[in-house]
Amino acid sequence: MLSVLIVTFPFFALVLCGYIATRGGVLPLSAISGLNTFVLFFALPCMLYRFGAQTPIAQLLDPVVAGVYLLCGLALVAATLALTLRRWGWNDAAFGALVAAFPNSGFMGVPLLVALLGEGSAGPVILTMALDMVITTSLCIALSRLGEGEGGAVQALRKALRGMLSNPMPWSIALGAVASALAFELPGPIDKTVAMLAGAASPVALFTIGAVLARSQMNLHEQLAPRDYVPIALVKLLVHPLLVWSACQAAVALGLPLSTEAMVALVLVSALPSASNVSLLTERFGAHGGRVARIILVSTALAFVTFSAAVTWLAPAA
Repeated sequence: MLSVLIVTFPFFALVLCGYIATRGGVLPLSAISGLNTFVLFFALPCMLYRFGAQTPIAQLLDPVVAGVYLLCGLALVAATLALTLRRWGWNDAAFGALVAAFPNSGFMGVPLLVALLGEGSAGPVILTMALDMVITTSLCIALSRLGEGEGGAVQALRKALRGMLSNPMPWSIALGAVASALAFELPGPIDKTVAMLAGAASPVALFTIGAVLARSQMNLHEQLAPRDYVPIALVKLLVHPLLVWSACQAAVALGLPLSTEAMVALVLVSALPSASNVSLLTERFGAHGGRVARIILVSTALAFVTFSAAVTWLAPAA
């Protein structure tokens, strides 16, 4: 356990630094959007491109990994939606389901799992991120509009797809996959520039997570009972990885080609806290931002213990 904490501690410590800097007023709230822009449009796409280009194309397009992860994500969305729909309605229940099924694989997952498991884990993690951004997010946005009728859901789906097309991360993953398939290498000076931006992705992204969490908490003025957000955070941290682990065991029992390394990567990415960008989507579509922000905050705080425990549990397999 101690050896695991030695690896995971710096990642969560950077999140805490961003949180403290924002709460203490050292980092102005107005600066957070600039940090987000740098990470989302420059550093993280470069990191994803480099990992994608260095990963065998078979790992980036592994149908078993994609199928296991996607089925578990859809099952989790359906179960969470069914359990919360009556209390919250379509809009809030859909985004509650999304925050329960969408791990922070971009800002936290890729650098953390690569540090723990090696670069071989990048392929499965990047694949899960693409599935969450393209399919799970679009589905939940469409579900959030069902209260407005079928037309509202169709319009929301179109809006989600337009947002996806303007998001540089799926494109960087796709370009990395193409580069991997063609064995393409960037010219030296360009590759050095991309490498420098990629190197900044992990620390700045983690610091930004803390800043975003602090800002969301500072903006929370409405009282909300813990039963309205703590259970969803626990679903993300405990139920999601256990569900993925069970599905992986079933896939292996059926004789499907799923390596131990890919299984460990899938379970650990599922054990990550909720993705911080879900709060932005919640605000954009008029759902209960305070509830989602609390889920993200609680899951991130608890993940230092639960994620480290998951790594310790899977360490013999890894």
